[in-house]
Amino acid sequence: MFVSRLPSAPSRLASASLSRLPWLAVTAARRHMSKGVGVDPMTGEAIRTGTADIEPSLLTITRTAAPKELPPSSKLLFGRNFSDHMLKIRWTEASGWDAPSIEPYAPLSILPSATVLHYAQAIFEGMKAYRNPNGTITMFRPNKNMERMNISAQRLALPTFNGDALIECMRQLIALERHWVPKEQGHSLYIRPALIGTNGTLGVQPPNEALLFVICSPAGPYYPQGFKPVPLHGTTEYIRAAPGGTGAYKLAANYAPGVIAQKMAAKAGYAQNLWLHGPEHYLTEVGTMNLFVALKEEDGVIELVTPPLDGMILPGVIRDSVLTLSRNHVSGKKRLAGLPEKLKVSERPITMGEVKAAAECGRLVELFGTGTACNIVSVDKIGYLGSDVVIPTGEDGMGPLSKSLWTELTAIQTGRIESEWNFVVTK
Repeated sequence: MFVSRLPSAPSRLASASLSRLPWLAVTAARRHMSKGVGVDPMTGEAIRTGTADIEPSLLTITRTAAPKELPPSSKLLFGRNFSDHMLKIRWTEASGWDAPSIEPYAPLSILPSATVLHYAQAIFEGMKAYRNPNGTITMFRPNKNMERMNISAQRLALPTFNGDALIECMRQLIALERHWVPKEQGHSLYIRPALIGTNGTLGVQPPNEALLFVICSPAGPYYPQGFKPVPLHGTTEYIRAAPGGTGAYKLAANYAPGVIAQKMAAKAGYAQNLWLHGPEHYLTEVGTMNLFVALKEEDGVIELVTPPLDGMILPGVIRDSVLTLSRNHVSGKKRLAGLPEKLKVSERPITMGEVKAAAECGRLVELFGTGTACNIVSVDKIGYLGSDVVIPTGEDGMGPLSKSLWTELTAIQTGRIESEWNFVVTK
């Protein structure tokens, strides 16, 4: 029997979150969470044909007959290589969640009329597994990803699920693929869960069929040649999200519209774009990352600012981790070497006007982005309205706060510092 190994219960979180959703999404979410029966086509009687939630004890494993050769770790490019197996769990409105299965990595079979192809009924997550110095393999804060994935599913009226149960299924997948977790420092196994609507009928409505699947990809370090700050282009022609929209959810539909802004930034000579919002040009996100700005106040206090979760900002796991580490430093729970003695942590709106003014008078300490792929990446300039706002960075390519936070964060992820944030996959 499956026993939850995590303290949180996403099923409770899902119920608690319903009050924040529109009526249609609430109705669909409750309907999806309660289904676990079907109808006998001969008698019309209710029969149990699936489970109301994901059941790890029913998981089956079919091993590949043709294992792939492991790619050299020194030549890994993000998202180019995939492990031998994947996890698949089908869902129908009539019978709930099917038994989970680990199968050889292979193409999916869906109808041309599948709703995911026409109405973008798709969500996903990004997370990583690390090989610790003692050989133990751990996942970093997977419960946070499951919480966010359930909230995203509710937003699209996709079926919700027990996050602990999916983590257990993923644990078994990663344990099977443990030889795909690189041994080299700075490397990891990227894990991509996705949930898509698969019923083959046209029409904008809640899906009555869905597929949850998980694939794995070995990843090299984000900085293979050492830290390198990136230049950003302040995008004023497009916006990433708007109040009341879907910016706070990890939906596939949120990402494709950003490609054109990224191309424009690259054409102008910048590595990424900085999403600005409104006539005030509020900072929101850096490409697909959350962002932080460090400012020096007149009394010497350093304020670490990140935009608030106002419905436009994705609640990133690394964002939350950076906030927690910083606040633990401020409270004295755990002081971090390199962070200022006088530090203030703020979740508040900040405009490009404020950033530019701080840079001009020497109060801008640094600016950095946070995300699963990079953890933390420093920014050295922002192209804004025809000129560059220069941002300080150290000789090693990072600022004083980002360097300290990155050092602590990576030490936790790789097991060099014990932490409740690490979930053991296999020893």
